[in-house]
Amino acid sequence: MSWLRIRELIRKEFILLFRDKRNRPILIVIPIIQMLVFGYVVNYDIRLIRVALLDQARTAESRMLADALTGNGIFRIDYAARDARELEALLLKGKVDLAVKVAPDFSRRIRRGETAAVQILVDGSMSNMASVRIAYTVAALDTLNRRLLRELHPERMDYGRIDARIRTWYNPNLDSQHFFVPGIVAFVIMLISLLLTSIAIIREKEQGTMEQLVVTPLRPVELIVGKTIPYILISFVQMIVVTALAVFWFRIPLAGSLALLAFATALFLLSSLGVGLFISTVSATQQQAMMTTFFFILPAFMLSGFVFPIANMPEVVQWMTYLNPLRFFLVIIRGIFLKGVGMAVLWPQFVALTLLGALVFAGAIGRFRKRLD
Repeated sequence: MSWLRIRELIRKEFILLFRDKRNRPILIVIPIIQMLVFGYVVNYDIRLIRVALLDQARTAESRMLADALTGNGIFRIDYAARDARELEALLLKGKVDLAVKVAPDFSRRIRRGETAAVQILVDGSMSNMASVRIAYTVAALDTLNRRLLRELHPERMDYGRIDARIRTWYNPNLDSQHFFVPGIVAFVIMLISLLLTSIAIIREKEQGTMEQLVVTPLRPVELIVGKTIPYILISFVQMIVVTALAVFWFRIPLAGSLALLAFATALFLLSSLGVGLFISTVSATQQQAMMTTFFFILPAFMLSGFVFPIANMPEVVQWMTYLNPLRFFLVIIRGIFLKGVGMAVLWPQFVALTLLGALVFAGAIGRFRKRLD
């Protein structure tokens, strides 16, 4: 293998990439835009719950219920419904997230020491968000129950209690951005590197420059390496940019080693760029290569554990995720960012990335044939 020939091919690739002005936004601007958009959009934190209230009691106790909901700053009563039909219409149109119906005998039952039922209607079209809203509502009602109990029974009652002292590690404020943004870093790197490398060989055929490569002394392995190294360097620059955005813009803590993160990125790029080159060798046109790339990206995203826990997937699908390099890189990047762990903990993921990268890259080299067809 001649490094002189590889160096000249790398030089040629950089000239082609940066000579076309349309490639410059793809290489620099698009990763930044994707990072900012995904960083703000992919977020499960609930900061506002829109409420419609149907108060049929109109008493001091029902007003206490409304105050208990709005007291924490998360609930906001946007509508005071006149009847149950209007309450259901507001939920149906998506104008509110939660509807509360207070019965006319609400206060009378409380004063008698009986259980007063409050109907809570929640928009369950997004089950994850609905579960969190229900949890917030139950917590607010529990606070109100304790307050009413103290007012109805002011005498002091001493009894043994269980004191749960909870401490959340790695993400003390339970901010979902701390979980998603490191994963977005990995996804953006995979997306751009796959798109660029999947058209690397096809572009030579469609531009009519493959004939020039055929008559050169370049061997298949040299051509593959020469085509890959420019995108590895570009991907590393993009990795630095999006990591800087994650740390300094989104304030995601980077508790681990930067050197270990760079090493993990190199192994991940070995897999993702290998997949891109493999797609490039089996595709006939750039359009076909792009379609194949997007066909690969969606399953890789869904089976990576980025959003959906792998443990909740069917067992057969869980076995399929072991063929996905993004699955292992997400564990590594989240472990380095949030937990600050090192090779002693993450070595299984590093081994898996190494094996997958070697297999995919060897397959791309074996599939490539230096010919025009």
